[in-house]
Amino acid sequence: MTVGPRGLPRVVITGLGAVTPIGADVASFWDGLRSGRNGIERVQCFDPEGYPVQIAAEALDFDPELYMERRMVRRTGRFAQLATGAAMQAIEDAGLLRDGAADPAIRDDLGVVMATSGDAFNMGDEWKVVEERGPGRADPFIITRMGQHMGAARVARLLGARGPNTTINTACASGTDALGHALSLLRLGRARAVLAGGADAMVTRLALASMGRLGALSKSNDDPHHASRPFDAQRDGFVLGEGAGVLLLETEEAATARGARIYAELAGVGWSFDATDDTAPDAEGQSLAITRAMEDAALGPDEIDYINAHGTSTPLNDRTETAAIKRALGDRARAIPISSTKSMTGHLVAGAGGIEAVASVLTMVRGCIPPTVNYEVPDPDCDLDIVPNEARPAPELGAVLSNSFGLGGQNASAVFRRYAVSQHTTAN
Repeated sequence: MTVGPRGLPRVVITGLGAVTPIGADVASFWDGLRSGRNGIERVQCFDPEGYPVQIAAEALDFDPELYMERRMVRRTGRFAQLATGAAMQAIEDAGLLRDGAADPAIRDDLGVVMATSGDAFNMGDEWKVVEERGPGRADPFIITRMGQHMGAARVARLLGARGPNTTINTACASGTDALGHALSLLRLGRARAVLAGGADAMVTRLALASMGRLGALSKSNDDPHHASRPFDAQRDGFVLGEGAGVLLLETEEAATARGARIYAELAGVGWSFDATDDTAPDAEGQSLAITRAMEDAALGPDEIDYINAHGTSTPLNDRTETAAIKRALGDRARAIPISSTKSMTGHLVAGAGGIEAVASVLTMVRGCIPPTVNYEVPDPDCDLDIVPNEARPAPELGAVLSNSFGLGGQNASAVFRRYAVSQHTTAN
């Protein structure tokens, strides 16, 4: 069996799927990232007139009927529709889709770990129905439509996947958290392959109203394309987005045995909790997640070549993340190019870590760093190498760090490493 430097089975990425505000598949998503396409517009799924925040990043090109029958679409929450689209793309990309379901050879050992907030922010409409029209008018499918567990459950049902089926919610850290749990399942031999990532659809009346009152969201309603401006001195809040990013993970042994194309290695994941405040982030807590991810990957600061930042575009987060990166990587921090793809996609909340993992892998494979668009006025408190406005060629990236830090203090960071057969170590 091939093992990594810590004596654990290597876990590799063999499939990618993405449904985003800048593209409803991986190819269009990458083209959008590389070209600096902006997916933020005035809200279209409802009329936002009168709301303090009227902008969001919606996955407008996504058609759920490409992945499931119309009857099932009606009984499936949008977050689970998005999860299904990205998961189906990933398993097909990995060459494990057979007649619309998972390859029978892996079906019983295929797991799904999905991060999501579910459809809780739409629950109010159902309460109104019961209160105004009585309990006899309640939707009997409300749990299967809105429950958080239905993201992973819908994917697994359609594919016939009978392995571990788990739902993760650690706020904005959720997508990367899901990758870490999938990594552990594979290292422990509890699955042969796992579809892992995140999906969210929080562009709703309640979410915009609530987060708008909290002061977390940008109110640049008149200029949506410039609303998300991570690390820029004039940033004023994040922009809600929707979408999904899913990766197909396998042990290196299983992937090479079937001759799979391998994109990269998921080399390590680190977790931490701030334990300080309900809303304000903490640099010490965030730096622990980064350090633990590098330790799990058996890599030092000098081996990290790019950082896909959490980079939300809030004044406090970007300043805190900058401090956390400096704390974790020391002098190396100033030499590492950094970008926030949220400048184009908005913030997908529980889905963010999923699409940013896809972006991180593609950055390494394609040798090109996506820009942080709208970076115009440098902030002295965010004084690292922020890649501004245009993509940067980077053909020799060996390892990439992706950060996801959640509201409430949950933190998760992942390290992706360039895959090379020469990395193999054989354990007898």
